[in-house]
Amino acid sequence: MADDKKTGDKKAVDKKGADKEPGRIAQIRQSYQAIRGLDPKIGWWMLGAALLTFVVIAAIGFALGGFWRWYFILVAIPSAALAAVFVMNRRGNKAMYTALDGQPGASGAALMGMGKRGWYTSQEPVAVDAVRGTKISDMTGAAMVFRALGRPGIVLIGEGPAARVTKLLKAEEKKAARVAPGVPIHLWTLGEGEGEVPIRKLSSKLTRMRPVLTKQEVSVVNKRLRSLPGIRSAVPAGVDPTRARMNRGALRGK
Repeated sequence: MADDKKTGDKKAVDKKGADKEPGRIAQIRQSYQAIRGLDPKIGWWMLGAALLTFVVIAAIGFALGGFWRWYFILVAIPSAALAAVFVMNRRGNKAMYTALDGQPGASGAALMGMGKRGWYTSQEPVAVDAVRGTKISDMTGAAMVFRALGRPGIVLIGEGPAARVTKLLKAEEKKAARVAPGVPIHLWTLGEGEGEVPIRKLSSKLTRMRPVLTKQEVSVVNKRLRSLPGIRSAVPAGVDPTRARMNRGALRGK
């Protein structure tokens, strides 16, 4: 009985440890490994930033001399680590947006994390206009609209062929205005052309918008928008909008 109790306690501890979120160091290590896959030179950039920071701060300490020499060296060590992490985040964001640029569903991926800033977003498009019978194995060439809701109002982000995106945006604007009258609706098109929003500037442009709604009003509008019909009926057979590529099983009739 004692052994069974010990075994049960051990399993409980193991389960608790498995459920525990990784620490800050583990998170940084995981982020570094993920970013290195996109930017192989990230390690050298981080090392350079850390060394430069350490040398500059330590040099100030040696210039002052005495007690300050050792004080600035102690300050230089954590400062160098912070500089390396800062460079990792900046280079990582740049590499991520470079990889997303031109990819179907890039808007949804770029909107990840906006929930922590008071926005309601989804990685899935709210509207899709894909060509039926296409032979491509992904959503390249499809027009898609993604939606973000926050205190500045409703933002509809379109990506894909210009003419079809414009039509799709107007249709979604009418739907949103019908359930949320009086709420500002902004229409954006993803791209690098005039009047378009580059993928790398999407999240920052959202955060810079002027708020006009209260948090309570945003919550009410979100419930109304969620009552709108989904996109399954508007997507051609065989297309899985949540994965932004063709569902080959559906194409084979399985």
